Amino acid sequence: MAEPVCEHCRKAHHSDKLKKDLIIRLNRIEGQVRGVGKMIDNDIYCDDVLNQVSSIQSALNGVKKLLLEAHLKSCVTEQIQNGELEVIDELMITIDKMLK
Repeated sequence: MAEPVCEHCRKAHHSDKLKKDLIIRLNRIEGQVRGVGKMIDNDIYCDDVLNQVSSIQSALNGVKKLLLEAHLKSCVTEQIQNGELEVIDELMITIDKMLK
């Protein structure tokens, strides 16, 4: 059965290399999060757990940076070239959320 066509649905157009890199990073982060759960379950010293959580946040920031760069270079650029300047407002909202 064919997927319904949606004129309002948007899709990213990431290269296979970027997708692979993002998936590898996210899988690694997923493993780190599971590890933190085990650390807590095993009553590991709080400071050690907090340091691991900081590492996870740093890794997630790396994913956000890659996605933001790709978004700017593809989606945002394309929309601006098509005269869809509301993408700037959308991007500013996203950046505001990222900085919180």
